[in-house]
Amino acid sequence: MSTNLLNTDSLPYCKGCGHDLIAKHTTKALEKLNYKALDVIIVTDIGCHGIIDKCLNTHTVHGLHGRSVALGAGIALGLNHPDKKIIVFIGDGGATIGLQHILEAARLNLNMTVMVHNNMLYGMTGGQTSGLTPYGFRTTTSYDGNPFGGYDLCGLLQSAGSSYACRILGIGDISDKLAVAIGTKGFSLAEVIEICPGFGMKLNPKRKLGEIAESSGRKPGEWINRRDKFEMPVTKKTNNLFERAPLIKKEFTHYLKQKTTILISGSAGEGIQLAATILSKASMRSGLSVTQKGSYPVTVGVGFSAAEVNLSDKHIFFHGITQPDIAIITSEDGLAYAKQRIKQMQNGMLIIDTSLEKPITKAEIVERDFRMVGAKYAALYAILYYALKTGVISTEAVFKTLDQEGLQDKFPLALIKDALVK
Repeated sequence: MSTNLLNTDSLPYCKGCGHDLIAKHTTKALEKLNYKALDVIIVTDIGCHGIIDKCLNTHTVHGLHGRSVALGAGIALGLNHPDKKIIVFIGDGGATIGLQHILEAARLNLNMTVMVHNNMLYGMTGGQTSGLTPYGFRTTTSYDGNPFGGYDLCGLLQSAGSSYACRILGIGDISDKLAVAIGTKGFSLAEVIEICPGFGMKLNPKRKLGEIAESSGRKPGEWINRRDKFEMPVTKKTNNLFERAPLIKKEFTHYLKQKTTILISGSAGEGIQLAATILSKASMRSGLSVTQKGSYPVTVGVGFSAAEVNLSDKHIFFHGITQPDIAIITSEDGLAYAKQRIKQMQNGMLIIDTSLEKPITKAEIVERDFRMVGAKYAALYAILYYALKTGVISTEAVFKTLDQEGLQDKFPLALIKDALVK
């Protein structure tokens, strides 16, 4: 069967795989509805069905496992074009991994269609049980038959508010049934029951699709809600998000001779990221190009906190730092995080709190008691000391930034100024 949306009749599936049927009849249904190839965006998930991408003439997006519906939802929210069609291909494994994405898209009634390739197991990874595996169906992880019943996906979608859901047996010409789902305004889903020839047939010999669906209480049918499709509310639109960012004008002179990379490393909760931001904005006020990137554990408020800052008098096209020119270390956590990179420094400067053990490095080591002003203020003291020590930017640019950000009362600036001149 040749269609304008497929570039080959020979699809990359095992012989007898229902994925072949779904792909060919989805494209046939689209043509019945007069969709052209470039009117269609197909988002595929991880799984055997996902290898269809190269065979499609449509726009295609390949997602992460269980996330294809979320990607499709993003496209639906951003694409204000009623003549285009968003279709998501996903397996039963991906559908249960990303079940919340499906339910949210149904709840919002986004204008998209999901095709669930339900072969009742994880076909690509070895035939394991999925959340849609029926009770009693045998898989490689349930040789005696699945002891649990699978989700009633269509029932869940009806309660979530989808415009349309259907369950279809993957036998014969299903294009008309798929066309109903595709032609629905709002969220629609077609759950196509099929069987994997590699695992499902071998582990469940002589069982028929109709009998499996019947015995598991998952009969074919339709579930309908009479709802309008989602319409994006009219709000103020910003074409350029940079327009919202306040312009930082040059007010001071810099004395940077070459691009400089700075690693600031300390403890979470001690203002490392804020200090890096102040340094960055002060450098911008001095006419420099700047990038800033933060690193810290997933559990916020514990362990290290580090920031990487690039300073240059030219445009910066890569924000990464392999080896810092300047390392500023204010705590034990920060030293533990940065020790290996400090060890690799062949030159440059290490500015480190006096309470810390001096690490092995070929960089010039400068010690200072930053924590004497308080742990929460040590990082700010350290960047002011960096400015004073190197002269790259002025301390006045830092103090002006604190003033402009409304932070002058949040720091013991008198104490820090006294410490700087000692």
